[in-house]
Amino acid sequence: MALNYIWVTFFLIAFVIGLIKLIFFGDTEIFRLMAEGTFDTSKAAVMDIALPLVGIMSLWLGIMKIGEKAGAINFLSRIVGPFFNRLFPEVPKDHPAVGQMMMNFSANLLGLDNAATPFGLKAMNGLQELNKSDDTASNSQIMFLTLHASGLTILPIAIIAQRAIYHSTDPTDVFIPCIIATYVATLAGLIVVSIKQKINLFDRVVITWLGGITAAIGLMIWYFVAFLNKQQIGEFSKVFSNIVYLTIPVLFILGGLRKKINIFEAFIDGAIEGFEVSVKIIPYLVGLLVAVSLFRTCGALTYIGDGFKWVFGHFHNMDTRFTDVIPIAFIRPLSGSGARAMMLDNLKTFGVDSFTGHLSSVLYGTADTTFYIVALYFGAVGIKKTRYAIPAMLIADFFGILTAILISYLFFG
Repeated sequence: MALNYIWVTFFLIAFVIGLIKLIFFGDTEIFRLMAEGTFDTSKAAVMDIALPLVGIMSLWLGIMKIGEKAGAINFLSRIVGPFFNRLFPEVPKDHPAVGQMMMNFSANLLGLDNAATPFGLKAMNGLQELNKSDDTASNSQIMFLTLHASGLTILPIAIIAQRAIYHSTDPTDVFIPCIIATYVATLAGLIVVSIKQKINLFDRVVITWLGGITAAIGLMIWYFVAFLNKQQIGEFSKVFSNIVYLTIPVLFILGGLRKKINIFEAFIDGAIEGFEVSVKIIPYLVGLLVAVSLFRTCGALTYIGDGFKWVFGHFHNMDTRFTDVIPIAFIRPLSGSGARAMMLDNLKTFGVDSFTGHLSSVLYGTADTTFYIVALYFGAVGIKKTRYAIPAMLIADFFGILTAILISYLFFG
């Protein structure tokens, strides 16, 4: 699915809904609200996303450049090479992109969002160097972005912090549900893309790695549940993440000293790359986020959510409490800030420790801003034809959302 079709579809649907509201319901404010939304979103895309990203990108791509020259990226490539060679057969063994992808996945896993994005964009650039088509997504890029967007995390720090702000009696009780839901989303994305790309997931190396990751996550959950109380889990999450966040650059710098490279010069070279990438993605962010803003402002997402409530409301024996968070599920792939606002509203309206409050937290932590990710990562390398990347990412989101609902009933229902 090309970005062109998505962009045009959002604009046309928003305009048609706006006309219907104006002509049939006399809503004279709808087009003013939609127009103001485009101005606000285009400004926010630059001021709130792109410009702050310049600093983050400059910092972390500078650190990444030190790591590359110190040999850290190649070291990671050798470790995960056998596994990644099966998932990314188009990427040569020991290619720097392998280590860059591993850094991105690791940062996501630990909830280090500020570090994950620069690592991911660097990986996309590395994969683009291997891409035979300048404007069409390669198989490797689709696999990488689907796994990235599925958002596997073991330390959902942002969600825990938000629940603590709202005075939850147990802010960390969404910890395990978030891990399970994101893991299912990641597996779903991996399976969908592997089927499409004819990748053998029953290969001995793939099975061994997936089994090892599953066992590691299971052991971690067991340890936290068996030996730590709720407060200790929250403290561990925050302290461990911050330690890792600062350990990465320190290790890279020490490696650079060992290799006797000019560390600050390497940092500046990488920081310049970060600045150039940040500027390059601005048009893509503005274009797609404005279309998403129109789709949201016209009320399309509200209608979808109300439609689901109406449908499930006819099943009298079904617990329909989950329908209160359906709007979050629909808006999360489109707008992270919009989904966050809905989650916070549910925490305030229903109570942070209510079933709806718990489900809202888990659901927000499960899905990701698919269309923002597409605009950011494909825009950074000039990809316009995304092929089946968006459907694959949305399927992963769907399984993550479904798991979030089921697991929330199990833990909090």
